[in-house]
Amino acid sequence: MKFLIILLFTLTQCCSTHQQKSTIANIEDSTAESTKGVPACIQKMIIQFSSEERQNPPHKIYSYTYHGQTVYYINAACCDNFNDLYNSDCQLLGHPDGGITGRGDGTMQDFNKTKTDEKLIWEDPRKP
Repeated sequence: MKFLIILLFTLTQCCSTHQQKSTIANIEDSTAESTKGVPACIQKMIIQFSSEERQNPPHKIYSYTYHGQTVYYINAACCDNFNDLYNSDCQLLGHPDGGITGRGDGTMQDFNKTKTDEKLIWEDPRKP
């Protein structure tokens, strides 16, 4: 009986790991197709978010033009957290909004007024 339990546990773990690897591979394939032209570092973030537990609200990544450069806005996973803004080299530029006040970290007060060319790059497609 003990042997049977160990065998079932081992098979379950093996199948679960295989299924997880398969899911990640599918996400990588679909992400690569839908994010052509998006920096590799942003694509890696998408793959990372896809392999983690789904957040509420779900992760979304937008691109904008801000002060003449393309930037990437990533919403916070939950309430009262800062939303992140990255440049195309994945350097964190700041937190234009979010946080307890909703006004970010105060370093990018003009972002929401001056950003242009909004484009949804990626949204977590998994259902809650």
